[in-house]
Amino acid sequence: MTAIKFPKGFLWGTATSAYQIEGAWNEDGKGPSIWDDFTHKGGKVHNNETGDVACDHYHRYKEDVMLIKKLRCKAYRFSISWPRILPEGRGRVNQKGIDFYKKLVDELRKRNIEPFVTLYHWDLPLALEKQGGWTKRFISDAFEEYTHVIVRALKDSVVYWMTLNEPLIIYGAGYFVGVHAPGYKSFMKAVKVIHNLLLSHAKSYRCIKSIAPNAKVGIVNASSPVFGETEKDAKAAQLAEAFTQRIFLDPIFKGKYPELIEKKLRMVNWDIKGDDFALIKNTADFLGVNNYTRMVVKKSILPVPGFTIVQPKSANVTAMGWEIYPEGIYRLCTWIRDEYGNPPVYITENGAAFDDVVNKKGEIRDEKRIEFLKSYLMYVHKAIQEGCNVKGYFVWSLMDNFEWAEGYSKRFGIVYVDYPTQKRIIKESGKWYAKVCRSNGF
Repeated sequence: MTAIKFPKGFLWGTATSAYQIEGAWNEDGKGPSIWDDFTHKGGKVHNNETGDVACDHYHRYKEDVMLIKKLRCKAYRFSISWPRILPEGRGRVNQKGIDFYKKLVDELRKRNIEPFVTLYHWDLPLALEKQGGWTKRFISDAFEEYTHVIVRALKDSVVYWMTLNEPLIIYGAGYFVGVHAPGYKSFMKAVKVIHNLLLSHAKSYRCIKSIAPNAKVGIVNASSPVFGETEKDAKAAQLAEAFTQRIFLDPIFKGKYPELIEKKLRMVNWDIKGDDFALIKNTADFLGVNNYTRMVVKKSILPVPGFTIVQPKSANVTAMGWEIYPEGIYRLCTWIRDEYGNPPVYITENGAAFDDVVNKKGEIRDEKRIEFLKSYLMYVHKAIQEGCNVKGYFVWSLMDNFEWAEGYSKRFGIVYVDYPTQKRIIKESGKWYAKVCRSNGF
């Protein structure tokens, strides 16, 4: 067997998000988020489950940082809960919220683990949603204010910042399809959200740089290579690529929306101003790539958006029903290299859900996940060999957690969580990944 070795200094990490693991949803002055509201209304999530307790990370963060250390990870990507810092979204600062993240970052630094901080991973303060949330232009100013508060607090301990996690899923799942909070089904709303997310990212980027000029700031995209189901679906694939991939990268790297869809966007959103793109352009020191599978589409009878996502004909799927397609991560990296000038890239999420069980010996022998990670990492390595500027890799996820609309039914962790007892058990995949981190390859 050939040994796969990664470049010297390649950063190995793992990732989580606040709402999925923290719990403590109404403790120590935290305000409600749209996900608190969405789950408490019932009928939206598997078994009506909520993130009220989740993995109780808020109380167990020291134990969890020790797990990260045990896994030999050199970096940890996590998100800040906006309503934990600003309970009403703006104005009054909750010092206990700031103190929690300071303690978390201090714990990471003590263990020589580099913090990668995501400012927004979907838990918008409910108070802002009641004023229109991401559909209103004011949200970019509110996000800038929140950025200012938290970056001032953590600037001496944090170098790497990510403004938004997966703006595609925010607008697509939250406002167009309605399966995520806040649960709208409106193309009109979704298009407004797209532009306001980009404005928020740009203002946040510039705010961070003004406070900490040496900080590295990026944005994290839900990235999938797009394929037409048949040769007749080539135009649909181009539209899908524009609406899901280019829509957040072209404005940042090229200062404009993709030509293929610009007219459609402007027809729906009158709030797009000409000088917005000067603000948005060149606001990424690195790109975060979250990749799990590919996207296959066919032509749609509806002119907007002009494509329908279809399930690929493959038996090789995860517990989420997502096709296992490792070559996709290579295609993405080379596409970003060729299309956007080879910016630094971190694979900020990659992993798989499988139906994990604890055997009589107390082990979780998740060989399928090891095979999944190995196959994707081989393609990441191939991309690096071909000149792609990939700097690091974060496995999703550190531990099993609240998987949004799927509740607790899907396990992505390399650490198993027994929710009734909150006991953590490192899976075989976690032990394998620890060896990868230690030896910089496999």
